[in-house]
Amino acid sequence: MTHHSVIYLPKKHDYAELTRVWEASVRATHDFLPENYITLLRNLLETQYLDSVNLFCTRDSHLNITGFGGTTPGKLEMLFIAPDYRGLGLGKKLLDYAIEHYRVTELDVNEQNPQALGFYEKQGFEQVGRSEVDGLGRPYPMLRMRLKPKLERDA
Repeated sequence: MTHHSVIYLPKKHDYAELTRVWEASVRATHDFLPENYITLLRNLLETQYLDSVNLFCTRDSHLNITGFGGTTPGKLEMLFIAPDYRGLGLGKKLLDYAIEHYRVTELDVNEQNPQALGFYEKQGFEQVGRSEVDGLGRPYPMLRMRLKPKLERDA
């Protein structure tokens, strides 16, 4: 059994590493965000966002964090994979965990991140709404997605 098949629950002392994974992931997938906004979001992640969600992560054989997710009741708030570990099924593993353990049925995704949008659609989510602005009111449109009923996903 590899470490990748285990889900860990990170603690406060993991926040610096979670933030590094977040930043590397954002830089690999969110090329539309300006540098000063990434800095602002990183500071909010470290000081507020990580404390406001249920965190869970995957680790490699050296116990380095390779990806993580965060939820609030019924909603996936964050899902980030270290760039070197993309395409290995970690996103699906983390998302499945969030659905199973945290009853996640909703999430928001940046409209300008087509890879993430395609990933969530493939995992059975469908767009149910759109906002012209992100959570901080900036002009980065967000798509609200909802998990289709299990019967539709299995069809």
